[in-house]
Amino acid sequence: MSERAEERLPGVQYSRWSGIRKHTMLCCVSLVMLYPLLWMVSSSMKPENEIFTSASLFPSHFDLSAYKRGWFGLDVSFGRFFLNSLIVSVLSVIGNVMSCSLAAFAFARLRFPGRHLWFSLMLGTLMLPYHVVLIPQYILFLNLDWIDTFLPLVVPKFLACDAFFIFLMVQFFRGIPRELDEAARIDGCSAWRIYWKIMLPLSTPVLATAAIFSFIFTWDDFFAPLIYLGDPTHYTSQVALRSFIDSTNQSDWGGLFAMSSLAVIPVFVFFVFFQRLLIEGIATTGMKR
Repeated sequence: MSERAEERLPGVQYSRWSGIRKHTMLCCVSLVMLYPLLWMVSSSMKPENEIFTSASLFPSHFDLSAYKRGWFGLDVSFGRFFLNSLIVSVLSVIGNVMSCSLAAFAFARLRFPGRHLWFSLMLGTLMLPYHVVLIPQYILFLNLDWIDTFLPLVVPKFLACDAFFIFLMVQFFRGIPRELDEAARIDGCSAWRIYWKIMLPLSTPVLATAAIFSFIFTWDDFFAPLIYLGDPTHYTSQVALRSFIDSTNQSDWGGLFAMSSLAVIPVFVFFVFFQRLLIEGIATTGMKR
């Protein structure tokens, strides 16, 4: 071994041990953060009398009856609730991606009077709590006879109501060279063809990011379905989970944890399959190309 290699060896060993310590600490922190989720999944396989008497993640014996009890224990099969959540989530993803990308394209690439004023007003809506506009929206949907349907949960998504996604896409569109627009206009492309043929194909990462966040937000949403849905056959999975908790009679905690564990799977699978596009979309948003 050369003298230069011997001089560098202690530094290499120190760097290696430093990396091991950092990764060990991160793994410990991750386990602490994941413990509630792991406990929920473990509790769905425990006997009812063992759920709150043991903090261990390993049940004394596995009991999967909670899954059958949770799936068929309510007046409506839980499969119906999952289907409702899937319908609302998929339509919300389509609506947000279509409408927000159109609005973002207008703000980022088109010139029209009051563009900066409208963009500022749009950003101002991010600072309004949802509860501020809840009553006016409810009255509007009530007059339209939309209460107890999926329309209040889906139609606003097709009207570019999520300012966060518009802002995200505007930052991405601004990073695409304007020379592409000028070349397309010289070739006779209209604004719509520029949006459809040029902007959308180049914006896959940010569109995927908006789709992932929209799916997660909609699937996990509890408040809006609780307000607008009254018929149990229209409940989403998050609202249906509340049915396992009864303040007057005995609550089915095993069924609740079992269905909660199943309700996490679609979000987890959706995130795993599209996480590369999600990271790429966040990393490139706002960067100049």
